[in-house]
Amino acid sequence: MIDLAGKTAVVFGLANKRSIAWGIAQKLHAAGAVLAICYQNERMKLEAEGLIAELPGAAGFQCDLSSDAEIESLFAALKDKYGKIDILVHAVAFAPAADLRGEFVNTSREGFRLAMDVSVYSLIAATRAAVPLMTEGGSIMTLSYYAAEKVVPNYNVMAVAKAGLESTVRYLAWNLGPRNIRVNAISAGPIKTLAARGVGDLGDMLKSHADRAPLQRNVDQLEVGGTALYLASDLSSAVTGETLYVDCGYNIMGF
Repeated sequence: MIDLAGKTAVVFGLANKRSIAWGIAQKLHAAGAVLAICYQNERMKLEAEGLIAELPGAAGFQCDLSSDAEIESLFAALKDKYGKIDILVHAVAFAPAADLRGEFVNTSREGFRLAMDVSVYSLIAATRAAVPLMTEGGSIMTLSYYAAEKVVPNYNVMAVAKAGLESTVRYLAWNLGPRNIRVNAISAGPIKTLAARGVGDLGDMLKSHADRAPLQRNVDQLEVGGTALYLASDLSSAVTGETLYVDCGYNIMGF
């Protein structure tokens, strides 16, 4: 049994009960971590707070990671409330719907900029703000997808963003290792999240994964949460800069 009692975890990206962030939050909470759960804006507040209420001791915070001012305000509040943090979960990604459909060559300049800012730079910004509060070391994790490595039709600009994200994980791991802060990515198989619904032909993607994966099925949020729990714990104390696949083995297949 993994015990995270005395640890504080900050989880970004909670939108609804289908969010991978929700699966991770449930696993961290069950292991005894104190949770600060962050949602993007006022529109997402109501549903997020309903879920947060299911996790006794957890607190909700609003923060748009595309705003440096909101990040600064959030981490000042986290310092006041918790003093230190130990775990940071970055489950945030976005690209305009128009750039997730059609031909990749038609990716808009603004769509590319937005995808990289929200999906990649936000990890750097959140990490920079978290580091001063990780006084006893820590574990930072983000969420990637296999399209960072191989072409997945319709994933388009988000695939480029995920490739950038995985490289960012490696550079942050190298940069923060001397502070005993580990940084890793979880590459989850496709899940019917709010964000994933923007990808064209998601149903076909889910069927293809289930048909071809060695385990003959798709992954769910709580299974991703289990890997996040491992990364948050001392069991992964020598693991950093890695991309861990949680996709029922799909990534090992040639065809």
